[in-house]
Amino acid sequence: MAILDINIYGDEVLRKPCKPIEKITPELVTLAKDMLETMYDAPGCGLAAPQIGKNIRLVVIDTAIPDEEEPRPYIMFNPEWDVEPGSALATNEEGCLSLPDVWGNVTRPNKVWVSYIDVNGERQTIHNCEGLFCRCIQHECDHLDGKLFVDKISTADRAMNASKLRKLAKRK
Repeated sequence: MAILDINIYGDEVLRKPCKPIEKITPELVTLAKDMLETMYDAPGCGLAAPQIGKNIRLVVIDTAIPDEEEPRPYIMFNPEWDVEPGSALATNEEGCLSLPDVWGNVTRPNKVWVSYIDVNGERQTIHNCEGLFCRCIQHECDHLDGKLFVDKISTADRAMNASKLRKLAKRK
C-alpha cells in the first residue's frame, strides 16, 4: 500500500462534483486501500477521493479510536445518505485533512442512513448511523459534491479562521 498526497484547500479538485463509479475494479480497490492507509497516517477518520486528486465518488471511513478499538474501515463507492426519521440537528466541531489546523462548528443531522457499493460490487445499506460515524459520512459525501465543511461554519468561525484559509489558498 502507498501513502498518497492530500490536496489542500485552494486546489480546484476539491470544489468539483465527482463522477459516479461505473464498475468496481481491482485498481479502484487498491486505490481505496491506499486511501485508508493515507487516512490512518494523517491521522484522520475519513478521506474522500477528491482529497487525493481523484474526481470519483469514493470515500473511506474509520471512526474507531486508535490504540483503543479494533479498526472498523469502510470503503464506500458511490455513497448516498439521507436523514433517518426522528433525527435532530446537532452542532459539533469539525476539521479536515485538506484544511490543516482549521476548525469550526457545523450543524448536521444526528442520525442518517447510508447506501453504497462495497469492494465486492455489492450494495450495502447501514441504518441509524449516529455520532462521529454519522458526521463523517456527511462530511466525506460533501467532498464528493465539491463542498467543504468551511462552507457550513458560522460567520464568527469563518472570521476566526480567515487568515489560516488565506494562507492555505496561497500555497497552491
